[in-house]
Amino acid sequence: MITKNADIGLVGLAVMGQNLALNIADHGYTIAVYNRDSKKMVKFIEECKANEPSHERVVGHADLASFVLSIKRPRKIILLVKAGSATDVTINAILPFLEQGDIIIDGGNSLWTDTIRREKELAVKGIDFIGSGVSGGETGARFGPSLMPSGTRKAWASLEPIWRDIAAKVDPVTGAPMEGGKPGKPVEGGFSCAEYIGPDGAGHYVKMVHNGIEYIDMQLICEAYWLMKNLLAMPADEIGKVFEEWNKGELSSFLIEITADILQQKDPMGKGFLVDQVMDTAGQKGTGQWTAANALELGAPANAIAAAVYARALSSLKEERVAASKILKGPVIVKETDKKAIIEAIKSGLYCSKICAYAQGFQLMDKAQVAYNWKLNFGEIAQIWRGGCIIRASFLQKITDAYALNSRLKNLMLDPYFTNSLNDSQAGWRKVIALAVTNGIPAQGFSAALAYYDGYRSAVLPANLLQAQRDYFGAHTYERVDQARGQFYHLDWPEAGRPQLEIS
Repeated sequence: MITKNADIGLVGLAVMGQNLALNIADHGYTIAVYNRDSKKMVKFIEECKANEPSHERVVGHADLASFVLSIKRPRKIILLVKAGSATDVTINAILPFLEQGDIIIDGGNSLWTDTIRREKELAVKGIDFIGSGVSGGETGARFGPSLMPSGTRKAWASLEPIWRDIAAKVDPVTGAPMEGGKPGKPVEGGFSCAEYIGPDGAGHYVKMVHNGIEYIDMQLICEAYWLMKNLLAMPADEIGKVFEEWNKGELSSFLIEITADILQQKDPMGKGFLVDQVMDTAGQKGTGQWTAANALELGAPANAIAAAVYARALSSLKEERVAASKILKGPVIVKETDKKAIIEAIKSGLYCSKICAYAQGFQLMDKAQVAYNWKLNFGEIAQIWRGGCIIRASFLQKITDAYALNSRLKNLMLDPYFTNSLNDSQAGWRKVIALAVTNGIPAQGFSAALAYYDGYRSAVLPANLLQAQRDYFGAHTYERVDQARGQFYHLDWPEAGRPQLEIS
């Protein structure tokens, strides 16, 4: 007879699954675990017994039936398997053992439209489905991730105690991470970085946008490093110390912190610094591409996020770039002498570009909530990103404050704090982009962010000519500035003097 004593179950014991299971066990919950390759499960259980103080609360199962039946009802089963068809295969495998009211939680990086479909399909069978973004990598999973769940309110109420317990904790006022996070000694107190996002695919959508912001955040940091290296001929460790200093102020974040560490890491296989020996080709798993593609679909101006995706794609063309460097010419880089001023300008450019990047992410989510009939709380989203996740930063407290001040804020750049920051710092931003262009140093992220800023602040844009072009070749009509919005006209081009036709 199988004893139903597990509080929750987990399928998928890759690195993320193992760490999340241990995190759950550390918080006093008994967790049943299953892996398609039972050898991996057995090895994990053995390691738990040898090394983890919470091992007795992690219970392995070699077959799905005993795994599912060992969990208290309503059963809560987390899936941490590869997104896509593997998730569907796993759901279909466990379905025969489930009963009405049981809950499946997909913690992978699933496409939000797949989550919408799965929730509808499972609802017909009486099974609740939660799509939950899980951010923070293996360390976050082990000691406290940022969690973005979506589904029915009923299902969330059942999962909520566990999700809030295992999430990252931050100071509720300052947003600073709470001290702690050791095996068997979880962080207690503070604000829990887990919050209900909305119905069906909202959680995975918000996680996707988080990843899109992560792409541009990383790209901007890389460009700041590259500008210091090329304009000032600074060695890696010296640049690392600059990032270390930046991490004490308004740019303080997990990504800035690890960048400082990376740049000062000596090469274990030779002289110099490791970063100088790392190949300049960046991989990607697709979530940034999804963000850029969805921005195009919804007509959201997320050009900086897209620029970061394109920058990775361009980096992958290593052999082509090497060949092109011998053929295509550019200017000779002129080294700058006023190091302090240039570093300050780069810092300004990084911060201003970061504001624009986050503005684009939140603007995209605003478009999405209309398109998918969600009601997103942007202040809460910023709050749960303050801890656990890859983009965690003191900067997010400013975003939380902005939405607390005005929950209907149309764009982050219009919040007084961010408006003042952009107004005060844009001179340095423009200076470093100009230097990048005149010296032939690629700075796609900085440039795209500035183009977005200048476009958004412009009361008039050259789209008047574009609309005339569209009417000329395709009779798409146009509006007039001297008439009410919503009145459309067409001219029978190209003969001048012909009357305009009002199109109702």
